[in-house]
Amino acid sequence: RKNTKRVPSFRKLLRTSQIKLDNKLKNKQYKQKSAAKKYRKEQKKLREAVRDAISRKPFPLEECKKKQVVGKWEEKEEEDALPLDMMDEDDLKLMEDLAQKASFLTRDLSSNEPVHVKKRKHESVIEKYEKVPRRLQTEPEKELIHLLPIKDKTGIIPQSVEKPVDVAHDEEEDTEDTEEAEDFNEEPLPILTPEEMAAQRRQKLQERKIHIAALASAVLSEPDSNIKKLKELRAMLMEQDPNVAVIVRKLVMVSLMEIFKDIAPSYKIRPLTEAEKATKVKKETQKLREFEEGLVSQYKFYLENLEQTIKDWKQRKLKKSNVISLKAYKGLAEVAVKCLCELLVALPHFNFHNNIIVLIVPLMNDPSKMISELCVEAVKKLFKQDKLGYASLGVVKVISGLVRGRNYDVRPEVLKVFLHLRIKEVELQKDSEDIAPKKKFMTYKEKRKNLSRMQRKWKKAEEKLERELLEAEASESKQKKLKLHTETLNIVFVTYFRILKKAQKSPLLPAVLEGLAKFAHLINVEFFDDLLIVLHSLIASGDLSYRESLHCILSAFHILSGQGDVLNIDPMKFYTHLYKTLFSLHAGGTNEDIGIVLQCLDVMFAKRRKQVSQQRALAFLKRLSILALHVLPNSSVGILATNRVFMQTFPKMDLLLDNESQGSGVYLPELEEPEHCNAQNTVLWELHLLQRHYHPTVQKFASHLIAGAPTEGSGALPLDLSQRSATELFETYCMKGMTFNPPVASVTPRRKDTFSQMDSFVDEELNKQLQQHISETVAHKPLDFAKHLKESSLA
Repeated sequence: RKNTKRVPSFRKLLRTSQIKLDNKLKNKQYKQKSAAKKYRKEQKKLREAVRDAISRKPFPLEECKKKQVVGKWEEKEEEDALPLDMMDEDDLKLMEDLAQKASFLTRDLSSNEPVHVKKRKHESVIEKYEKVPRRLQTEPEKELIHLLPIKDKTGIIPQSVEKPVDVAHDEEEDTEDTEEAEDFNEEPLPILTPEEMAAQRRQKLQERKIHIAALASAVLSEPDSNIKKLKELRAMLMEQDPNVAVIVRKLVMVSLMEIFKDIAPSYKIRPLTEAEKATKVKKETQKLREFEEGLVSQYKFYLENLEQTIKDWKQRKLKKSNVISLKAYKGLAEVAVKCLCELLVALPHFNFHNNIIVLIVPLMNDPSKMISELCVEAVKKLFKQDKLGYASLGVVKVISGLVRGRNYDVRPEVLKVFLHLRIKEVELQKDSEDIAPKKKFMTYKEKRKNLSRMQRKWKKAEEKLERELLEAEASESKQKKLKLHTETLNIVFVTYFRILKKAQKSPLLPAVLEGLAKFAHLINVEFFDDLLIVLHSLIASGDLSYRESLHCILSAFHILSGQGDVLNIDPMKFYTHLYKTLFSLHAGGTNEDIGIVLQCLDVMFAKRRKQVSQQRALAFLKRLSILALHVLPNSSVGILATNRVFMQTFPKMDLLLDNESQGSGVYLPELEEPEHCNAQNTVLWELHLLQRHYHPTVQKFASHLIAGAPTEGSGALPLDLSQRSATELFETYCMKGMTFNPPVASVTPRRKDTFSQMDSFVDEELNKQLQQHISETVAHKPLDFAKHLKESSLA
């Protein structure tokens, strides 16, 4: 009969109920357990019988022939009761010698009986096993399948076949059973030399690599047809060979990651509805659906494997198989994290992206520096390339929840990733936009009431055209983008404000202040007063480092220079604090804080020049010139560029280039108030020292400022220097590579006349005395430093 049963399709297997699969698995496990239990019981009975038979003393074989069927039980009782003392010493010794030989154990006891012997109904278990041929157990016992027996002249011959599947012993066996089972172990494997083991390992590893490459190339060549091979490749994540398990699993992880990056579509795959599954479609559509379902399921299983690998490493949990050691778990976890980071950046539009975010964000705070840096860099890349904002919003939500859940006890790098968000505009004028009239389409009732049939027809066509124009202009996508950016920035500011309110002494404060300095121009006007009060209280407390206080100042002036122009707030206290902080800046290799100072000066003076007095500008100009003498060349260039802006922006700055005093008083450089230090009564003598600086660009700026900072003429700067801002010049002439930028020309010493004899100008007599004094050996006398102390004591 022809077999009409078909192999179920992959799609049908995916629709199989999970409960049904669980029930099948439970039934299979139950059958295996019952079979193993039955086998263990049989083996236990057999061992007990053998142990009982061995413990008994041997008796003469002739007694078996004398036994009669009628008086069997009486004779047996008499023989058991018969003491060994009544036997002859020669017979007893002979029996003991026979018991020590293997020929006695392997002898067939049933061969002495007649062929046609009736079965004894009450035969005991011990007597049955006494008749069984005894052999040495050199091989492990195997489970047998009993077949129908064969009868011949000698009697009934039982038939059996070894079962191919081995059943493992239960771990709960008694200690006696385990000791006896040691006799049934397999033969030891041949011992290999280290060279042979290394060669064998290389061969296995090469075979696995070829297999992985074949599967991966097959999937990449035809993803639609070979999607099932992903399952075969994913099964290699469970490699059991301890010699190559770690390397093979790492290779499979990376291979699957690259495959998913290549074959994943540029859209999110949604599950089909019941109506869509019921409808008939073309073969191509059906094939595409099966491919998408298979891809999503395999991708999900792959992510679950990566997650489980990381969890096992975190929990220091060994699997039952013990194929991989605990030390190797860290390497596997690092590869799993790398794969997740690559998928986070490469597939932000695909399925399960939020699940990857939930896995990656907590690892940014991991104690392992390598793993935390991997995750931080991946999130930074995601923020930089995310143009619309969906992925950024998801990451920011998870980070905010993590910071709040850990009670603000996280690493500062977790919050510093907010600085890489691509947010330039948000819905700040929401109220005015709501008030403004918008394009509104008429409803059906309004059309029916106010328009005729022909007008309704024309109106419908006109509205359709307007909608198409709106889609062409992508105004809807712009609105979505603004909405996402606004929601993202709100979550960022909520996180910042919570830390400012509840954790002001937290190590997260510098990252918060730096973030406020960057996004301060996007804060709502309602929060300006409270935020400025908080920033001033932080500076006045004295608990901040000078770098943190610089961020506070920069945040305050970003607020006041943007929408805060309408506020009536005098930021004199922030000017005073910056003036006081200038001399605290680091002048060594870590002079990165100069960049923050240059940004503060640009916001405080260039953008607020109408609110700055002349005395304040003169004081800052003098103090910055003093600071330029003590810092690195790139910092000096940035400071002198800022002084150039001062001299061109504020009038009467050339007072400091004249040696005549203006007004009364003496310049007080140590005073911390810029308004009252009498800066108009000093001069910029520092420029003459900077004019002889070893860096050529510093020399050019100093000469330019001495000439009065002209925009044209002989004292003007070249275009490549005059058109750059102070911050750009500071970064351009940076010395991170421990080399001058540009290279400083070496100074060649002046040529001097050399003489062959250095003592030609010395008098001859004096020269002789010198030579004589040098040639004499001076006898060194021992020095007694305590001599005057002895003399004084004697006196």
